Amino acid sequence: MAHALDLNSSATKVNPQHATPKPGMEKMVWIPGGTFLMGSDKHYPEEAPAHHVTVEGFWIDQYTVTNEEFRRFVEATKYVTSAERPPNAADYPGAKPELLVPASVVFQKPPHRVDLRDCHNWWTYIPGANWRHPEGPASTLRGRGNHPVVHVAYEGVEAYAHWVGKELPTEAEWEFAARGGLDGAEFVWGDELTPGGKHMANTWQGEFPWQNLQEDGFEGTAPVGSFPANSYGLYEMAGNVWEWTTDWYQEHSEISHSCCASFNPKGGERDKSYDPATPAIQIPRKVMKGGSYLCAPNYCRRYRPAARMAQPIDTSTCHLGFRCIIRA
Repeated sequence: MAHALDLNSSATKVNPQHATPKPGMEKMVWIPGGTFLMGSDKHYPEEAPAHHVTVEGFWIDQYTVTNEEFRRFVEATKYVTSAERPPNAADYPGAKPELLVPASVVFQKPPHRVDLRDCHNWWTYIPGANWRHPEGPASTLRGRGNHPVVHVAYEGVEAYAHWVGKELPTEAEWEFAARGGLDGAEFVWGDELTPGGKHMANTWQGEFPWQNLQEDGFEGTAPVGSFPANSYGLYEMAGNVWEWTTDWYQEHSEISHSCCASFNPKGGERDKSYDPATPAIQIPRKVMKGGSYLCAPNYCRRYRPAARMAQPIDTSTCHLGFRCIIRA
């Protein structure tokens, strides 16, 4: 089983021409600006077309925000996450009353093969599930203080970032950092999923969603720092938990392209980010990146830097977390 690293150690890589970290930035890494090939033409359609993007330099957290860090925020601010509050019925026309209770989305492993076309075979909206109770009201955070915090919708992510004096990365900033300078590589560590037979990320081994062989040592989330860092010194930029970005979701094919690279792109428009499959419920969506412990070769090969999915801002899940940045 992989072992967590000492989170008090410093792997900060500083540009010699850039200021040294300020207090509160000890576990952050300086990412120099540059131009890279964003997206992919080889995998899922929402990743295409690959296109050149330029970003400026920024600081980014080495690790995703942990339960312990989020607990300190909650204790200091008395913040109550959306999963701990009943939804506003006006936002969900036609919703059943039993669904308008504090709850969050939890993965539940079925006992046998199921139809992969229906995600309701493994996703369940569980009352009482929230960041304190990741699998439901009977579960706790005991022994999971240094695991990524999950079940935090976008509102809570922004509140935490504001409290610590940081921001959320754009999709382009996140992908640039995740690639670690390996422009065009399939994974954040290179082009081979398990080099030398070594698992480089917390993903799903076996047949999703019913058979988890745990060859990487974990079935659910892993402590941050459990797997090797990328070339920039960032941990778990693939697998473990998906990560929120600040960009409104749009297809890469909708981006205006020119002969030159896009400079510091900020994503799509809020009102165009709605899910066209639910026209009656217009909840805007952000881009999430990185894949999670539920990504498997037979279902979701999204443990890659180019991978991206749309996430409604009101929805929290057991496999979605975040990390923050500070722009120079």
